[in-house]
Amino acid sequence: MRFRAAVPDDAEDVALLHADSWRRYYRGAYADSFLDGDVVADRRTTWSSRFAAPANSMTVVAADDTGLTGFVHVIFDDDDTWGSLVDNLHVVHNRHRTGLGSALLVRAAQAVADRAIGKSVHVWVLEQNTAAQRFYRALGGTNAEKAPVSPPGGLPDRLNGSPSMLRFVWPDAASLAGAR
Repeated sequence: MRFRAAVPDDAEDVALLHADSWRRYYRGAYADSFLDGDVVADRRTTWSSRFAAPANSMTVVAADDTGLTGFVHVIFDDDDTWGSLVDNLHVVHNRHRTGLGSALLVRAAQAVADRAIGKSVHVWVLEQNTAAQRFYRALGGTNAEKAPVSPPGGLPDRLNGSPSMLRFVWPDAASLAGAR
């Protein structure tokens, strides 16, 4: 497994993995019409923009001989209270429970410890995504609050009803970085 900083040429593969994860794990919270329709185009636009003009953020990709296997995106000092945001952490479905997600999260935490002003880390997870919640708890994250999910692209019809998300926090990124 190779880990490296993402480059603009990674936008397509990252968008495809991101869309696949949403299709698998966000059903029920996100509208089927969105997940089965323009989710790839939406994610392609998002990642092309992020990689073209990175702003106080970092994306690490993991790859092997088969291609992209996962990525993590962190926004440094995103919130005055909660610190840096792990905005995305996705691993290809057949690599779940192999340690890849943990390795990516640890790399994000190390980057926060090295580069951010604040030293805490947080991530939002859908309330329905209990597997992700178990993953974050196993790595020492604690649930700090619950909030409504913002619709992708600001379009309310991309949501089913009013789903909720949970904020998991680690007060000290350096401690999380040492969780290898």
